[in-house]
Amino acid sequence: MTGGPGTGKTTILNNLIGKGYLCIAEIAREIIKDQVLKRGDALPWVNKAEYARLMWEESIKSYQSTILSKESEIIFFDRGILDTICYMEMEDLAIDETQQEFLKDHLYKKVFILPAWEEIYTTDEERKQTWEEALFTYESMRNTYLKYGYEVIEVPKIPVEERVQFILKNL
Repeated sequence: MTGGPGTGKTTILNNLIGKGYLCIAEIAREIIKDQVLKRGDALPWVNKAEYARLMWEESIKSYQSTILSKESEIIFFDRGILDTICYMEMEDLAIDETQQEFLKDHLYKKVFILPAWEEIYTTDEERKQTWEEALFTYESMRNTYLKYGYEVIEVPKIPVEERVQFILKNL
């Protein structure tokens, strides 16, 4: 599940967890919380390259350990590995050959994208983007997944339970 910030991804994933689905938390927020706690500089507003490196490494680890454990046939990821690539492209950070090679395999069967939705958008300690940046991020995420050949399914702007039913129907 992907999209710009503040589109309702976490709310939907929490709903799916309540229904018994395996959902993997977003890595980026954990990195930000950890870096703030440690007073580190691998933050998107301080050291973008180091933040991207950590996002890449942690996303790969999370993906591989989840897939290897295969606790469930259906697994929802709050953001994917390509979200890191999108971030790197948006920030003009180099994407190396190892990363490009890793991306040749399709990692996900379906990608659900949540569109920018101004009425529900808010900022917080880890989400500092303006509405305009959130809108740009959504467009960039969509384009990144399409560029790498993924089927991108846009989740409509409807109440949470209906969004969840839409996702489940489109599995």
